[in-house]
Amino acid sequence: MPARQRPTDPSAAVPPTPLRPDPTPGTAGKVRGGTPAGGAWSGRFAEPVSDIVKRYTASVGFDRRLAEADIEGSLAHARMLTRAGILGAADLDAIEAGLGTIRQEIAEGRFAWSLDHEDVHLNIEKRLTALVGDAGKRLHTARSRNDQVATDVRLWLRDAIDVLAGQLAGLRRALIDLAQTHAATIMPGFTHLQVAQPVTFGHHLLAYEAMLARDAERLADCRKRVNRLPLGAAALAGTSFPIDRAQVAQALGFDGVIGNSLDAVSDRDFAIEFEAAAALVMVHLSRFAEELIVWSSPRFGFVDLADRFCTGSSIMPQKKNPDVPELVRGKSGRVIGHLVALLVLMKAQPLAYNKDNQEDKEPLFDTVDTLRDTLAIMTDLVATGITVRADRMRTAAREGFATATDLADYLVRRGAPFRDAHEAVARAVRHAETKGVDLADLPIAELRQFSPLVGDDVHAVLTLEGSVASRDHAGGTAPVRVRAAAAAARAALPPGSE
Repeated sequence: MPARQRPTDPSAAVPPTPLRPDPTPGTAGKVRGGTPAGGAWSGRFAEPVSDIVKRYTASVGFDRRLAEADIEGSLAHARMLTRAGILGAADLDAIEAGLGTIRQEIAEGRFAWSLDHEDVHLNIEKRLTALVGDAGKRLHTARSRNDQVATDVRLWLRDAIDVLAGQLAGLRRALIDLAQTHAATIMPGFTHLQVAQPVTFGHHLLAYEAMLARDAERLADCRKRVNRLPLGAAALAGTSFPIDRAQVAQALGFDGVIGNSLDAVSDRDFAIEFEAAAALVMVHLSRFAEELIVWSSPRFGFVDLADRFCTGSSIMPQKKNPDVPELVRGKSGRVIGHLVALLVLMKAQPLAYNKDNQEDKEPLFDTVDTLRDTLAIMTDLVATGITVRADRMRTAAREGFATATDLADYLVRRGAPFRDAHEAVARAVRHAETKGVDLADLPIAELRQFSPLVGDDVHAVLTLEGSVASRDHAGGTAPVRVRAAAAAARAALPPGSE
């Protein structure tokens, strides 16, 4: 981890203060001295943009959450310019003081965000210039908004990944805790949503922990590619000033710089990669949510969900609807949609930067917000909101001839070819089904009708406990293996996540 420390969750860094109205109705952006006022580029144009274009192209309504990253990047840039002899010490002092004031104004909700200034970068620059004069105008030397925004998004996303990684560890821990408690609680395992073989509830829960462990690996790997510095690429070709990009990278905690200036300003692979990792997390959470929905249904009754995670019906007074798991399932589609949106956004863009890339932020921000909230609520649900009904699980495990495979394995161990054993047990199942009993309820004499290899010890393998206990190997559902797997999963959690 870099030495640089960010103080808070990046998603909550900027209070939702309203945009400031234009100074005087009908005068914003009017021509003064032959050029439109207000824009960073206004000297090039003979007329102002229309109000609707201003609203259509502005991003300050959502990108102001990058403010802290923008200030940090600007401070590092200014200090580098000073060390390179491009900016004077007095200017640096003024810039540092001005940005400190702006940071405080934003934190206290007093900063006047203006639609006239388009985005977070110009809003901060205009305020800085108002506070410190020409020093504020010099800050933008040797950089462009293209490399500035790319840097800000990477800083912001890196911090978001760190927050999400901690949340993933918390949910994994909650799953491990519950799995250890229920290492020997028997439930039916399913394929095709049909009873297949007995497993333990702890084993089932650890399957989701394994998915989330892979998600954590993907986020950590994604972070490596996020953590590269674009600043110094300027608009697209680099800059003629003698800058030190490595110094800025070190100051901001980046692992290095992006080598090609065109790629530095136009790349959004890092955001797409994060979206893909986030979409997989949501798919895994959606699968677990679906099971909670099914398990909490009276038809299954495997679990009860705490009332605070459910709602009732406006017309049916008996209803207890699993709204939280249902919304988790629904919000997975939202995050998957954001991944597709970013892929489509980038698929036909020529190099280098294009205004299209402004559209990367809202999906990215919403994905982080959605995933953060989903992980928080699912962690609470797993840790405190699930009551396991072991009796219902056990009853269900006795249905559907869940130990049929155990009987086939028993016959194989006594010398039968597996295909012959499979056929014999299938006929035994059909016989038990006509009698309305389980295989374990059939007398030994009746079982021998289907294979002479059936011995007096056959019922030991037909019990639920015998079935799960026999899966005593790495990755198996035997309670002793589940406890060992839970301990190993706990040991694999990131240091300091307890």
